[in-house]
Amino acid sequence: MPSISALDCWFLTGPTAAGKSGVGLELARRIDAEVVSLDSMALYRGMDIGTAKPAPDQRGGVPHYLIDVIEPHEQYSLAQYVEAAYRSINEIKARRREVLFVGGTPLYLKALLRGIFRGPPADWLFRRQLRDEAKMHGCESLHRRLAEVDPVAAGRLHPNDTRRLIRALEVYQKTGRPISQLQQQFQAGRPAEACRVFVLNWPRRELHARIDRRVDGMFAAGLVDEVRGLLMPGRKPLSRTARKAVGYREVIEHLRGERSLPETVELVKCHTRQLAKRQCTWFRGLSECRFVPIPGQLDPAEIARRIAEAGHAV
Repeated sequence: MPSISALDCWFLTGPTAAGKSGVGLELARRIDAEVVSLDSMALYRGMDIGTAKPAPDQRGGVPHYLIDVIEPHEQYSLAQYVEAAYRSINEIKARRREVLFVGGTPLYLKALLRGIFRGPPADWLFRRQLRDEAKMHGCESLHRRLAEVDPVAAGRLHPNDTRRLIRALEVYQKTGRPISQLQQQFQAGRPAEACRVFVLNWPRRELHARIDRRVDGMFAAGLVDEVRGLLMPGRKPLSRTARKAVGYREVIEHLRGERSLPETVELVKCHTRQLAKRQCTWFRGLSECRFVPIPGQLDPAEIARRIAEAGHAV
C-alpha cells in the first residue's frame, strides 16, 4: 500500500495543446516541486515529436519522472502506471519536496485520485470463448448477455466495445457480482476546493487554433521521419497503444499510401480536436477538478501564480 496519498499532491491537467508543460514548469519552481508525467504517451522512448513531451533541455532543471520508461513495442497497464507513480511520490516526498503531476491522460488522473478496480485475474480460456462467440454471433450477443446480469454496466458500454464487455462478463463469472456494483467505491470524488487538481480551461476557438499550430509544428519538426524510424525493418512492431496514438496512426496510414500528406495533416488536426473534447468531458466528470480560465493569451508565469495561491489555500 502507498504510504502517501496522491491527494496530497498537486495536479496540472487539461486538454492537449493547452500549455500544460510551460505552466507546469513555472508552477514547479514556485511551489518547490518535482514533476511526474501524467501522460500515457510520454512513457514511450523515441516517440517525442508526436507526444510533445518536454525534451531534457526544456525541463529547466526540474526533475521529471515517468517519461521515456518503455519501448514503443511494450504495453503498460494502468496498474503499472499507478505503482510507478506512487514510487515517484514517495521518493520526492522523502526529499521534502512537493509532487506535481503534469499531463492530460484522464484515466491516470482518475486512478490516482480514486484508486483503481483490480478485480479478479484474467481467465484467458473464458475470454477466448467470448471472443469466439462475438465473431460468430456479433458483439451484440455479448452486450445482451451483460444486460441480463448487469444492466447498469451494459447501459454504459457501447455494444461494439468488445474488450470491456468481455471484462464485465468475466468479473461476473468469477465473482457472481456485477462489475458496476464492485466499481461503485471508485465513483465518488471529493469537492474541488479540497483538492489541488487544476485544469487549464481555454475557450474552444482558441484551443482549436492552438491545436492547429501544434500539429503544423509537429510535421515541420519531422513527425513523418520519426514515425518512419519507428517502423524500420528489424524493429519490433509498435504496441497497439502506440500504434493507435493520435498523430502516429494517421502518419502510419500515410506511409502506407492511404492518403496524401496534406490530407494527413488535416486529419491529425481533426482527431486531435476530438481527443481534446473527450478529455474535457472526462475532466468535467471529476468533482476534484478546478477549472482555470485562460484569457486570450497564455502567460505561464501568471497562471502558475494564480494556481499556487489557490493551491496553498487548501
